Amino acid sequence: MKKLLNRLNLDPDVQVLLPDGSTRRLLDYLIPSALLMFAALLLMVSMMLPYWSMSLKAPQYPKGLKVSVYVNHIEGDIREIDSLNHYLGMPPLNEGGKVERSLSVIAISALGLLLVASVFVHNRLAAIIALPVIAYPIVFLADLWYILYQYGHSIDPKSPLGSAIKPFTPPLFGEGKIGQFGTVASPEIGLFVAVVAVLIVMLGLWFHRAAYRPIAEARRRVRTNKPT
Repeated sequence: MKKLLNRLNLDPDVQVLLPDGSTRRLLDYLIPSALLMFAALLLMVSMMLPYWSMSLKAPQYPKGLKVSVYVNHIEGDIREIDSLNHYLGMPPLNEGGKVERSLSVIAISALGLLLVASVFVHNRLAAIIALPVIAYPIVFLADLWYILYQYGHSIDPKSPLGSAIKPFTPPLFGEGKIGQFGTVASPEIGLFVAVVAVLIVMLGLWFHRAAYRPIAEARRRVRTNKPT
């Protein structure tokens, strides 16, 4: 291990000199930076993966219908589901979350840049900068629930089948029922990757605090002991 660290210029014997003359390992400062950078990379990767999916099954569709939601587009049996929605007077699937999908790549890229920026912040401000990333999966799910709510409550009573189904909210996770359709909603790999990124951010912030708090304490000791 020591040979590997030496090749990477991460010799555990390399020390960082603090303001009061005490020292800490260089590795203590590299670990939080690496974790935060890795979390930023995971967020970028998550954009290419599905975040959520819903499957619908009914007697007339023995193979079922499925739609997969990415942060910037939707894939699956969209045409067939839109045809069913038409009879209920509901809008096409691509109308839901249109603004969010158009801004998603820019927004997630900005979150990644915030994490990169936090690498260069050596105080508690780093945690504040990273807060939007920590909140991101919750915001995504809350927005998705609101979109589902809007869809289920947009039935036109004057449409051919509008009077046959009461307003509803499709489940965010798990099984549900919409008319004669059974539904199964599931998180997908992209959302899991984003959650892992959040956990790594929190771990990185813990290491960040452990690394840089001694510097702030050393500065206070120097100011306290400085002769007047």
